[in-house]
Amino acid sequence: MVGSAAAVIRSLRSSSWVSVPVAGAGAGVSSYEQFCRMGIRRSTMEDVARRAKVSRIIVYRRFATKDVLVEHVVRREFRRSFDRFLTDIERAGTAADRVILGFVSSLRSIRGNPLIGGLIAVEPDPLVPFMIKDGGRTLATVRQFVAGQLRREQRAGNVSSALDADLVAELMVRISASFLAIPSLVVDLDDDEQLAAMARRFLVPMLKPAAPE
Repeated sequence: MVGSAAAVIRSLRSSSWVSVPVAGAGAGVSSYEQFCRMGIRRSTMEDVARRAKVSRIIVYRRFATKDVLVEHVVRREFRRSFDRFLTDIERAGTAADRVILGFVSSLRSIRGNPLIGGLIAVEPDPLVPFMIKDGGRTLATVRQFVAGQLRREQRAGNVSSALDADLVAELMVRISASFLAIPSLVVDLDDDEQLAAMARRFLVPMLKPAAPE
């Protein structure tokens, strides 16, 4: 089991969802700094260009609109959370443990992200649509990452080949996204033990394929 777990981690680290470089890195970094400092609503493309020390035209060549720029920055921060996810699950010995640690890690890293976590807390209106209402693109990116992990678990023999990886990944990601987007009066998102217990009770059972009707 330990050997197969290590193989899953190595395969995940080589995944294109983690290693793909980001275009327009300079403007992206500057926009990240700008959004962290002033928020999305109060920031303009001119502000980003000024912080990047380039002309406004150059920024518009890379990002046609402010919405495109925000989507780019948010996705880059999600990719950073993937890196944190992979680091955190390295100590897990089973697929179930990786689901639990991954769930806790994902919520912690995203909520702790200076941009995403900060905006969720104080300025959610312009941010949440890019997470869940951009035609499903950001959600699909995260879902494909999770589905890829589940398929690697299947190839390693840790999860049944009968499992619908795409559907399970979709459900797991939507559950996580709902906690990020909508405050909970029942679940304390700062309590890792409570999050782990919830994942063990409700997410881990998803790893077992449904019994035939």
